[in-house]
Amino acid sequence: MGLNTALLHPPKEKEPCGATLTPIYQVSAFEHSSAEQLEKVFHNQSGGFAYTRISNPTVDAFEKKIAYIEKGIGAVACSSGMAAVSMALLNILESGDEIIASAGLFGGTIDLFRDLEAFGIRTKFVAHITTEALAPLLTERTKAVFCEIIGNPALDVVDVKSVADLLHSHHIPLIADCTTATPYLVHAFDLGADIVVHSSSKYINGGNAISGVIVDNGSFHWDETRYRGSAEYRKYGKFAYLAKLRNGLWRNMGACLSPMNAFLNLIGMETLGLRMERLCDNALALAQFLEHDGRVTVNYPALASSPYAALVQSQFGGRGGAILTLRTGSKEKAFRFVNRLRYAAIATNIGDVRTLVIHPSSTIYAHSDTQQKEAAGVYDDLIRVSVGIEDVQDLIADFRQAIDHIEEE
Repeated sequence: MGLNTALLHPPKEKEPCGATLTPIYQVSAFEHSSAEQLEKVFHNQSGGFAYTRISNPTVDAFEKKIAYIEKGIGAVACSSGMAAVSMALLNILESGDEIIASAGLFGGTIDLFRDLEAFGIRTKFVAHITTEALAPLLTERTKAVFCEIIGNPALDVVDVKSVADLLHSHHIPLIADCTTATPYLVHAFDLGADIVVHSSSKYINGGNAISGVIVDNGSFHWDETRYRGSAEYRKYGKFAYLAKLRNGLWRNMGACLSPMNAFLNLIGMETLGLRMERLCDNALALAQFLEHDGRVTVNYPALASSPYAALVQSQFGGRGGAILTLRTGSKEKAFRFVNRLRYAAIATNIGDVRTLVIHPSSTIYAHSDTQQKEAAGVYDDLIRVSVGIEDVQDLIADFRQAIDHIEEE
């Protein structure tokens, strides 16, 4: 099946009333026929639902669908993308452990890694996630490498296969944030990633609900001498990571996705392939216009001038995603440019059907110092553009007129 067919026809149980989507099971608890049956559900000895914080039919349908689309063995849905990142890491880490991550991550993720220091978990940042950068930093304390396959907003691209091959030779998992890439551009598991996370509030659902999801491919061996918390879950075999997550930290911290938001994800996912095709086409066309115009500096990984152009061709089939950045020369010019745009909403999300723009330095990187910002590719004159599905000629005309007025006082 191609992606669009798979999004509409995943394996699923038929709904009793013939509903084409799993309905919203907007309840907290589920009744059972006997105390014995409920006991079995709680002890993972029988299928079924007990309490929505633990599992829910609508959420379960979303988890199964995203796992199928990502070619994983299972998924755990979370209340937000940041909850998904937190749970994916804390499921395997303990005090004294180290993470290696790119300095060009989303600002909220960098803030999270700073918070983890209070629990004795340290993060080493590298300019780019490459085998050359990682090799000298790997130690016995390194328990995970975390990357965004396409950095946000640095727009650096990770060579997933080469990085995964190196890490697996050291028995270290690669946790890949695929929010900006989506299964439309790449199946990270095919290239060797071990865990995939999404802020599904973005491209997965098209911006209609806050949510996140963790997907496991079941191939990594969680050695209990290195990942001590995994020992009691060995009996679950390839499902050990997901079993530990669902029965432990995720359940106990209440990071569950609401049934309503799971339903909105199910609706949004149906058009993922169509939206991504249009978004990527528009982003490339807009980036090419801006590069040719020359009055601002544009960064987009699918441009022939990008250092990642060859990797985009080999890993993503030539598609560069739907985010581009541009530099205007000063913060004042950046604000002036943003305020002149007619069709772009000034908003902090990405992945919407409409074009969104933001000045990252003063917003999502407000808690970072100058050195951290520059390491993340964030400058005072930089604007991040999440390209939408508008008619591209209208977008180009809008960006042209904004540039025309950029020098105005």
